[in-house]
Amino acid sequence: MAEPEKKSLKKKILVVDDEESIRFTFSHFLKEEGYDVVTASDLKSARKILFHTRLDIIFIDIVLGGESGLDLLKQVKSLHLKHPVVMITGNPTLDNATDALRLGAFDFLLKPVRKDNLLRAVSLAISHKVLIDEKELVTKEKEKYRTNLEAIFQSVNEGIITVDEDMHLFDANRNIETICSISIKKITGQAFDDCFTKCSHNCSKVIRETLKQKKPIRELRMECEHYDRPRQVVLLSCSSLMDDEDTYMGAVLVVRDITRLHDLEEELRGRSKFQNIIGKSKKFQNIFKLVEALSDIGTTVLITGESGSGKELVANALHYSGKRAGKPFVKVNCAALAENLLESELFGHAKGAFTSAIKDKQGRFELAKDGTILLDEIGDIPPRIQAKLLRVLEAKTYERVGDATPKKTEARVIASTNHNLREKVKSGEFREDLYYRLNVVEIDLPPLRERPEDIPLLVDHFCSMFENSFKKLINGISDEVMRIFINYSWPGNVRELEHAIEHAFVLCNDRVILPEHLPAYMLGLALKTGTGDNQSGGEMELILNILTQTNWNIAKAARMLSMSRPTLYRKMREHGIVKQG
Repeated sequence: MAEPEKKSLKKKILVVDDEESIRFTFSHFLKEEGYDVVTASDLKSARKILFHTRLDIIFIDIVLGGESGLDLLKQVKSLHLKHPVVMITGNPTLDNATDALRLGAFDFLLKPVRKDNLLRAVSLAISHKVLIDEKELVTKEKEKYRTNLEAIFQSVNEGIITVDEDMHLFDANRNIETICSISIKKITGQAFDDCFTKCSHNCSKVIRETLKQKKPIRELRMECEHYDRPRQVVLLSCSSLMDDEDTYMGAVLVVRDITRLHDLEEELRGRSKFQNIIGKSKKFQNIFKLVEALSDIGTTVLITGESGSGKELVANALHYSGKRAGKPFVKVNCAALAENLLESELFGHAKGAFTSAIKDKQGRFELAKDGTILLDEIGDIPPRIQAKLLRVLEAKTYERVGDATPKKTEARVIASTNHNLREKVKSGEFREDLYYRLNVVEIDLPPLRERPEDIPLLVDHFCSMFENSFKKLINGISDEVMRIFINYSWPGNVRELEHAIEHAFVLCNDRVILPEHLPAYMLGLALKTGTGDNQSGGEMELILNILTQTNWNIAKAARMLSMSRPTLYRKMREHGIVKQG
């Protein structure tokens, strides 16, 4: 059994020469050394052997009667065969030697060929062939490994993006096309920020932070705010990208679409966001349900609530969550215009109706067509306009200023106010019949102080919003700041909270917002909230925190706490606060 195995390991050599003596001599010498030899006298026979036999080395005479061995050399190279080819010639010239080497010949032998020269050429050619085979094997193994990695890369459920140190994208898998609604072929090699133009670019900030800090970021949950997939929520993880020699190359971002999981979580804990309105409190959950019920019907709605409580957001939700979403949405601030201007603004005017009416003008009702018109600050419209508005609500018709021709309107009317219209009706400032026409359904928004459980959600929302606009990665607010927010009365409601977070983003250069980053008035008022022991403990903690942050600079701490220095000294004595060391 050993002998056949040995035979199978013999190197096979083809000798192509038109001289029988040369073929016999080569065959004799090589067989003595244990090689397997086949011979051919012309190109036709040589090609037949070449195509049907596994060879290791080829010897070719340059002159084959009327043919040229260089033609066979060309064919071997054109077929990308790996056999070393040794050319033989009895009439060496510079031209044929140059041509042979240019075409890829491994070696050149001169006739008459000595045995030692032949065997040396064979030995060198075999060594060369072994190196070629080993290199090819390594290449195949690398290709197999790369193919396996590519299969894994493409088959994982997450989207994967790799970028270089200059934020140029050099690879991405197919799932990125699904998650980001973008073609991989179009973005490869492009600047990252130029590729993703339909979303919030939250992932860009994560990659930049990883490139800057060279530290991984794990499972950061974010909303994509993608134009094509507006409700998509993802988990982002980003790590440094290193080569085999641990040289820093860039970063790899892993994007996992958790929208379905997020929706299930929202269902389990109650929906906290609807059409950009944020709130998980029971009052707001009821408002979400009411807005959904009203979105597809034409009923007039009155939205009431304090300034900054989100009345315009509710009006937007009523319009954009229903069948009127693709139709005009026209807004009018009734408190911002004088009586004559308001009438023209609402109903339009005819050319020549008054001195400056040099042409016909469309009013807001006409512009709204069959969409929605929002009458903001409805409690401030004057009595004469109230009468005309009542007619619009009752008869769905109106007249331009200076034109007696009635015009029809199919616009849905939404009104909002921060006034108590019932009190205005009692005092005669607002028509009772108009009030009841407007108040078919009332949506009364609670002030922020009555829904403190919504404050953490709103804080997260505004932090995410300002992270994008300020290009800062801030993880949120400290526990001390959250206590201040929960205890604060928020006279400006959600709008004031938004401004407080924006103020903090301007001042904050850390990863967490601290009390020192808040508006100074808010710190002073925070000390006055709460009762009993809770107030005392919270006051002491806040004073200590501010004193520590200001390095016990009493004047600076007093300014931040919105109190005088004597008052601060008194409170320090009351709480037994003494600088240590």
